[in-house]
Amino acid sequence: MKTIEVADAVAMIPDGASVMIGGFMSVGSPERVIDELVRQGKRNLTVIANDTAMPGRGIGKLVSAGAISRMVASHIGLNPETQKQMIDGRMQVDLVPQGTLIERIRAGGYGLGGVFTPTGVGTVVEDGKQRIEIDGRTFLVEKAMRADFALVHAFLADYIGNLAYALTARNFNPVIAMAADKVIASAENIVPVGVIPPDQVVTPAPIVDYLVAHE
Repeated sequence: MKTIEVADAVAMIPDGASVMIGGFMSVGSPERVIDELVRQGKRNLTVIANDTAMPGRGIGKLVSAGAISRMVASHIGLNPETQKQMIDGRMQVDLVPQGTLIERIRAGGYGLGGVFTPTGVGTVVEDGKQRIEIDGRTFLVEKAMRADFALVHAFLADYIGNLAYALTARNFNPVIAMAADKVIASAENIVPVGVIPPDQVVTPAPIVDYLVAHE
């Protein structure tokens, strides 16, 4: 793990990269990293996340900046800018049921090929997907999902990169950290090794590639 300035961390993310971003309506999202993505003018990103937050918050900043060409999320209902870009054809939006989305990401992190789920059977969700029968029930085969980068945000990080999260701000963060080639973490507080009790470490240091330094 390396400690890195936010500008240098974002500079590693090329235009066209696939990026998983933690957060639920921006709670637990890495705001400083998102702001820097906007400042550096990144374009044509594929963003995989629970939602697109709202204008001016979290991933909503990337939407407003026109940085996203494809969005994979469970809902976009509170961001009218996302809806407008989708309708105008400026952004491809793949809506995935929330449980299916996180399990596909978890499967990618655990080295699995995908998951079987009954969610979406008999609806437009199953279009183009393989169906499988198990014990008389029909399931859809949902492929595992990975990304080039995961941008996660924690409440605590120690000097070697162990991460602990606060309450619901944990959300997607620890799961996406397992499913990306490079993990860039930011944290509210960076503390000496040993301050975070071992049993409270959620994302262990070997998973984290870069920790964004405080300003």
